Amino acid sequence: MMPIGWFKKYTAFLKLEKSLSDNTVSSYLSDLQKLMDYTGQDLSELKASDLEHFFAQLRDLGIQARSQARMLSGIKSFYRFLLLEHTIEIDPTERIDAPRLGRHLPEVLSLQEIDAIIEGIDLSKKEGQRNKAMLETLYSCGLRVSELVSLKLSHCYFNEEYVMVEGKGNKQRLIPISQRAIHEINLWLEDRRELDIKKGNEDYVFLNRNGAALTRSMIFRIVQFQAGMAGINRTISPHTFRHSFATHMLEGGANLRAIQQMLGHESIQTTEIYTHMDKTFLREQILSFHPRNQRRESTT
Repeated sequence: MMPIGWFKKYTAFLKLEKSLSDNTVSSYLSDLQKLMDYTGQDLSELKASDLEHFFAQLRDLGIQARSQARMLSGIKSFYRFLLLEHTIEIDPTERIDAPRLGRHLPEVLSLQEIDAIIEGIDLSKKEGQRNKAMLETLYSCGLRVSELVSLKLSHCYFNEEYVMVEGKGNKQRLIPISQRAIHEINLWLEDRRELDIKKGNEDYVFLNRNGAALTRSMIFRIVQFQAGMAGINRTISPHTFRHSFATHMLEGGANLRAIQQMLGHESIQTTEIYTHMDKTFLREQILSFHPRNQRRESTT
């Protein structure tokens, strides 16, 4: 790891020689911390390939091109500083290009847009509370749509604030779930008790009005309808909620590997430490950096 003294020198360099604002300096240092957390190496020893893998993971997570470009700018600034200090001889960022801002990347919703979509659901309709619980869970846990429709009651550990989902390749993982999502699901479960549940569907959390499991296409239609009702005219899908989860967590300061673990991403950079990451650490990441938990704590 880089000695703490280098960060003090770099901070002084940004403030005194670059005349950057405190917010910009804080963002630059936060991005360097994310890079250190991801690589687990001394930043002065990183190669171009290490940085390429880091930015590839940001793309895989659906992080917006503008956010990627901002992070690259800060990281490039740090390596230019190391060159001036004669700490390194070659700048590993020299051949790394910023993402094209015009390139098509997954849409990401702001927290205000997420709220507008969810709060715009008509709770007077029979399916209203179900839809609110589904979309809150989709965003709070960063689920794939297939993981949402297959979520089971027997895999919900609300006292511990976790759910277990089955992702790609039938791989199971535990994901922290916010108290807000738990509250909405519990309200839905009261309505769910009134359904005539079809045999074989008893364990699914979310059901249609006929008591059968929902389909992926139904979730797509619900998301698109509610986005339209909220006045959002961009192309929105259930996966947009997943990308928004990742973006909000990362930009809030969460550890990149924790986000990967929660999303169930496979990567050539996956390590044994990453695969067996302590669930307590994941819980701390959710509580510290997910907007839902920050808002809940700030209003209590």
